[in-house]
Amino acid sequence: MSQTVSRALRLLAELGAGERSLDQLAEVLGVHKTTALRLLQSLEEERFVHRDQAFRYHLGAGLFALSSLALEQRPIRRLAAPHLAELNAATGQTVHLAAMEAGEVVYIDKYDSRHAVRMYSRIGLRAGLHNTAVAKVLLADLSLAERRRVARSITYTPSTPRTLTDARSLLAELETVAEQGWAQDRAEHETFINCVAAPVRDASGRVAAAVSLSVPDVVLPYEQVLELLPQLLATARAISEDAGFRSPHR
Repeated sequence: MSQTVSRALRLLAELGAGERSLDQLAEVLGVHKTTALRLLQSLEEERFVHRDQAFRYHLGAGLFALSSLALEQRPIRRLAAPHLAELNAATGQTVHLAAMEAGEVVYIDKYDSRHAVRMYSRIGLRAGLHNTAVAKVLLADLSLAERRRVARSITYTPSTPRTLTDARSLLAELETVAEQGWAQDRAEHETFINCVAAPVRDASGRVAAAVSLSVPDVVLPYEQVLELLPQLLATARAISEDAGFRSPHR
């Protein structure tokens, strides 16, 4: 990758965390302000960056348009949308759709809870491979050799006291997920959130995405979150059927 492209991408990533001044962005790149300014002006011409009246920089509308196009190019998201909306309306809880992308798990759709307590997750955000239910569902579909490779590559940073902290624990969990057909995150990613997830399969039978329900423990205790599992599994099956999957057990 060229140095100019690399620097431009670093600027966009930095602005993804919030507005910044020219001085701050130059410091992030480790370059003189004039170099950072030239890059920002090029990005501004393409509407990827916007400078406000206080001379602070933000992500621009051109980037938002690109992100919308990227999401539209995912057929599984389009097929899942009415089913996710129905599950969200029926349960009142946060619904996510996630998929694998270049070895990472990314949220590609989200329907917010109707309750006051909200999750910080958003479309485009990466999900932890060892501490989220959606990731466990997607990893469980890999071959055993690939599961082992991924498990060995993870940095097991604990998010909560319940986070899995080693490859052996994750591999055992993935085996359970593969056998039972769904995954859980019992306060493993956030201390106050419990989550269950189920696989969405495509016409080939492979897991193309994972759909989940996430519930704050002040809204429902873990045991009652599990009572939502039949609705979640029914939603995953309906999306899978729309994607062309036909269960051999039918």
